[in-house]
Amino acid sequence: MFTFTRLLCCLFLLFTSAILTGCVNRQIIKTAVRSPQYEAPFSFNGRITIKRGLDNSSASLRWVHNPEEEEDEVLILEPMGQTIARIHREAQGSTLEAEGRFYVAQDVESLTKQVLGWTMPLSLMSHWVVGVPSRGSEADVQRDAKKQITLMHQAGWEIKYTRYANNSAESLPTRFVMKNDKLEMTVVIDEWEKQQP
Repeated sequence: MFTFTRLLCCLFLLFTSAILTGCVNRQIIKTAVRSPQYEAPFSFNGRITIKRGLDNSSASLRWVHNPEEEEDEVLILEPMGQTIARIHREAQGSTLEAEGRFYVAQDVESLTKQVLGWTMPLSLMSHWVVGVPSRGSEADVQRDAKKQITLMHQAGWEIKYTRYANNSAESLPTRFVMKNDKLEMTVVIDEWEKQQP
């Protein structure tokens, strides 16, 4: 099994190389507000910390989400830009590249469990990361006076939102913590972007 720390290191590198080469045409979302569409494309640069028992690992993170094509590209990289891992999801299945090896599974959840030893709930996270519950299951949602979600329970996960880009009810989150009985992930979003046509 690929080691947890090595995989995070590889994923981080992919993220940095994509930024440096400018392979994605990006435009920063100045207002950082959620699209009125439930399923809308997004991309962001940020950081992720994963705690599993006594293991605590951090890396840079880049995620490009394209719901129209049913496609996701997730890069995890080391601070110096070396790729730890690259996760690619499309309708036909999911792949993960790390340390020169190529892994295939039907979905990202199965793939990350197989390779990393823990599950990354990408299909749910594609909604949580923009501050909305997934339609796939019931959610218990708490909101503050600004109508921003502060706490959500869904599909066995607790998602706590600790920071938003601004005070608008439609503002995009910039920090949240999601955890279940085996894993805790903190996602910090440094730069929200959108894909240009």
